[in-house]
Amino acid sequence: MHADLLAERFERQRPRLRGVAYRMLGSLTEADDAVQEAWLRLSRSDSEEIDNLDGWLTTVVARVSLNMLQSRKSRREELVGMRVPDPIVTTVDQINPEQQAILADSVGLALLVVLERLAPAERLAFVLHDMFGMSFEEIGPIVDRSPAAARQLASRARRRVRTSAVPDPDRVRQQRVADAFLAAVREGDFEGLLAVLDPDVLLRQDAGASRPDAMREVRGARAVAEGAMRFASLAPFARSVLVNGSPGFVGRYPDGRLLSVMGMTIREGKIVEINILTDPERLEKLDLPAD
Repeated sequence: MHADLLAERFERQRPRLRGVAYRMLGSLTEADDAVQEAWLRLSRSDSEEIDNLDGWLTTVVARVSLNMLQSRKSRREELVGMRVPDPIVTTVDQINPEQQAILADSVGLALLVVLERLAPAERLAFVLHDMFGMSFEEIGPIVDRSPAAARQLASRARRRVRTSAVPDPDRVRQQRVADAFLAAVREGDFEGLLAVLDPDVLLRQDAGASRPDAMREVRGARAVAEGAMRFASLAPFARSVLVNGSPGFVGRYPDGRLLSVMGMTIREGKIVEINILTDPERLEKLDLPAD
């Protein structure tokens, strides 16, 4: 295949491949690295021998992502259950086609947090089968399992995924709740905060591997509201955005420095989950919409 045509076909596949890698890794920079590795391998291969280029590329990205996950686990870089995946921050009118491909199938932060807790092979089997429709006959060789064993991996993952918080489909209703949350923080309205928080709301904060003492989980409306009130002085500098397609906020210090990205899961008019990334190193790498 001519090099220009091969590059053109690859670029058409890039958004989907990045979507596969992002679901596998929960990291936008690592997802880009996995896709770039797929291109390097393709450019070194005899493309005329590849019958199904799309399938070949998906398999390569999946294997590269699996290796990255396994390496990450072996280095024990993360505390299990505490890592908040890289958020995708947009405004309603700024979602480009590549971001849309990544966000398809409502891949919210709550779901990605659950995926972070899966074993690498379970995550791969679930992502490839349930999100991208690959058969277990195709998935098995990637994880060095039989098709039946790959099916079991996906089944185990599916049971865990069912525990993830599912947001309301009505985005307008979600946004009203998020706006009420921010207004209550700005006004120091503690009772107003309690009114929009689910009694069993879960908050996760990821400050990065260099500050494991600041990585925490807080559960319960009163505890979450008390924590939010401590940031009331910074609330005027928060900006409403979409985080992985759901309402959220970008927080800044008064001097404009980036403080945090907060994503919310809102169900039946209540905030049931909040995920906050405050790791300066990872925040710096995010592609944020212009203020």
